[in-house]
Amino acid sequence: MSQGLNRDLWLPADWPAPAGIYAGTSRRCGGVSTGPYASLNLALHVGDRADAVLENRCRLGLPAEPLWLNQIHGDTVVDAGQFSATHNRAGKTEADAAYTTQAGVICAVLTADCLPILFCDQEGTRVAAAHAGWRGLAGGIIERTVDALKLPGEELLAWLGPAIGPRAYEVGREVRDAFVQHNDAAAGAFTSSRPGHWWMDMYRLARQRLQHCGVRTISGGDHCTWQEADNFYSYRRDGVTGRMASVIWIETNQV
Repeated sequence: MSQGLNRDLWLPADWPAPAGIYAGTSRRCGGVSTGPYASLNLALHVGDRADAVLENRCRLGLPAEPLWLNQIHGDTVVDAGQFSATHNRAGKTEADAAYTTQAGVICAVLTADCLPILFCDQEGTRVAAAHAGWRGLAGGIIERTVDALKLPGEELLAWLGPAIGPRAYEVGREVRDAFVQHNDAAAGAFTSSRPGHWWMDMYRLARQRLQHCGVRTISGGDHCTWQEADNFYSYRRDGVTGRMASVIWIETNQV
């Protein structure tokens, strides 16, 4: 873990990443936001006070300004290293994933039920962060991110950060059909809840797509943002709420 981080604010990724890679998701405690955003909201676009959000971001202890994306539930992947710190702070880059091969450049995604996926390669030379709601997951954000890393899937590792769990995410036929029409095996990620509705397992769907890309080392996927209210924001549970950040970078000073 990076030495400058406020460790109490983070859930570190539990995965076999090589030395020199930091990855994790922020918890919702330890910030200054109030009301439905209490307390470590990191998103400027959800109605919280901007000064509170900026203070929360400072409290993270990150070594540099992450590239804060304007996430649109699509499949666009950008190179985080091509932007300045001022640009990164503005959050105007429309994309749902970012990658880099540069040390010290931080890739980040914001979530509150959607699935954050962090990637690195076995040698620790490239990293990525992807935001996967159901539309992005069905639309190929995992595949586009793997393509951007320009390595065979077998050389990559993936960590599935906190997302809404398989007993809390009910969807309709449109969502189920979007996955099953792509791959018959996706039907196994849906459990009937009532006529025309299913519980959807995003973790299982993500694993299927990662495996199809050749990724074999897949960790995480053991939290539920809806159920774990003390630790995580959940849009489906609360409506008006904050966002956690999932971040990854290559350390600049590796021992």
